[in-house]
Order: sequence, then structure tokens, then C-alpha cells
Amino acid sequence: MPIPESQLEIWSRKGADTTAKRTHESIRKALQQCERLKSKDFEVYLQGSYKNDTNIRGNSDVDIVVQLNSTFRDNLSEEQKGGFSSTDATYGWNEFRSDVLMALRDYYAEPLCYRLLGLLLDGRFRDWDKVRERRKCLKVQTQYLPADAVVCIQYRKYPPSPRDTDKYTEGMTFYVQSENRWVINYPKLHYENGVRKNKNTNGLYKPTIRLFKNARTYLRGNIAADIAPSYFLECLLYNVPDDKFGESLQKTFCNVVNWLYHWLSQANLSQFVCQNEQLPLFGNSPEQWSEDKARQFVREMIDLWKNWS
Repeated sequence: MPIPESQLEIWSRKGADTTAKRTHESIRKALQQCERLKSKDFEVYLQGSYKNDTNIRGNSDVDIVVQLNSTFRDNLSEEQKGGFSSTDATYGWNEFRSDVLMALRDYYAEPLCYRLLGLLLDGRFRDWDKVRERRKCLKVQTQYLPADAVVCIQYRKYPPSPRDTDKYTEGMTFYVQSENRWVINYPKLHYENGVRKNKNTNGLYKPTIRLFKNARTYLRGNIAADIAPSYFLECLLYNVPDDKFGESLQKTFCNVVNWLYHWLSQANLSQFVCQNEQLPLFGNSPEQWSEDKARQFVREMIDLWKNWS
């Protein structure tokens, strides 16, 4: 028995996002009020499911980017950089991250009386727990929702033979100490490409992403948590041709799964890209997905459709 249209419609609905917007504004306010940051050129913006309108019921953590724009990294060689005038950055990612961390801890600190009470009870100041350092982000417990704030600097990807400094693809980058590497991502491009594809599919692309996210959640007992992370799932569906979205949610589900099953059976999957179109979807880096996991996810979707009851 196929999955009823009514069930697919429920799965395609967007989760509430008002509290996520308040979380974003709370962190933006915290950083704008910081004296150390008032002279710095930075921006605070949403990324992830809340930004891309692909959030489903039950999503909690809000993904936020805190990006310094006065300092940037790029893909140019030293020889190429010789053709451009530049200045050495005296305020970089390390300094910026340190200032952001202190600003958030100052802003979300509990009143002194509660801090002292916490110190007496367990020997530590509780307000520091509200902003914790993680491997790739700062975990911030706001009065609304918890947030994962990625502190980064701007990244500029220039074409192979750049002629001026104004033509580049903007991304963001941050350093992961435990892995001794810079992570590069393109959240603004991800968003822009998703908006365009949603328009090209008559508004069905993003509801379809939410549909498959909820189907994955429904099968949590069958699908391990790391099989289909939301970002990779969204990127996978981005590669499905626009004409596969349409008529009904049942038709869309079948078209999408059948197309993916066919193409994931091929030996060469190099044509699959992330939604930002800057990186192949499948590969060995932490920012890429496993082909085997993608195939397993599609097989689970086929079984779900065939065995619905």
C-alpha cells in the first residue's frame, strides 16, 4: 500500500520558526552591544533548516553564522596574490572568536546572586554553561532556543585566472583545532540556490525536503542517526531534476525516489553536487557524504513506500 497523500502532506509542512527568529535576534543584539565589536565589520545571519525554510516539527537548535568581513582567506597562490594590493590582517579569526565568545558570555550571564549561589552549590559559575565551546561552534543557550553559533571569517573563491579583486564567490571559513584544518562552506549560495530551485519547481522543492526529513524521522528505528544528516539529504534532493517535482506529493515521492535509485546505481556519481554547487556531494572529506549511506537511505524510502500500512 502506498503512503497516503494525506500523510505526505502532513510530512511536508514547515515547523514553527518564530522562536528561531527571536533566537537569531537575541544573539545579534548581544554582539551589537559589545564594545569590543562595535568597530568591527561583521554580520550575523541564520543558516541551516530555519534559514532555508526546510525545518520540520521538532527541530530545536538554531544554526547561526557570525562572520567577520574585514579579514578574509582565499584560494589564491602567493604568485597570484602578487598582482593584487593587500594589507596584513591584524585582527583575524582567533581574535574575533575570542571577542565573540566573551561578548556572548557577558550578555547571557545570570545575575550575580544566582552566579554566587551556583558557586556555593557546586563550585562553579553557572553562566559559563550558557555559552560552551564545541569543536566547530559555540553552543549558546538563549532564553528562546539553543543555538549553534559558527564564528568565521569571509572566504573568497576566485576564478582560475583572476583579473581583479571584485570577482569572487563568497563563502565562509573557520579553523578546527582538533583537525588542524580550515573548514570552508558557502551558506549564502546554499540559500540562494535553494530559493531558485523552489521557484523552478512551483514551490514544491522545500516541502519535498521536509517530507523526506519527516519520513527519515519516522524510520529512526531503521535508519542510524548518521545515515542521512539533514544537510546531505537536502543536497541529494537538490540534484533531482525540476520536472520530477509536481502533480501530487505521491507522484513527487515516486519520481524522486525512482530517479535517485537509478542514478545511485551508477558507478560514477561525480555529477552530484552540494546545494552550493562548489563541492561534489560524495567524497572523503567531512563536508561530503558517503555513497553507500545515500543508497541505503533511498532503499529505506522504497521499502517505506511498499510496506506502508
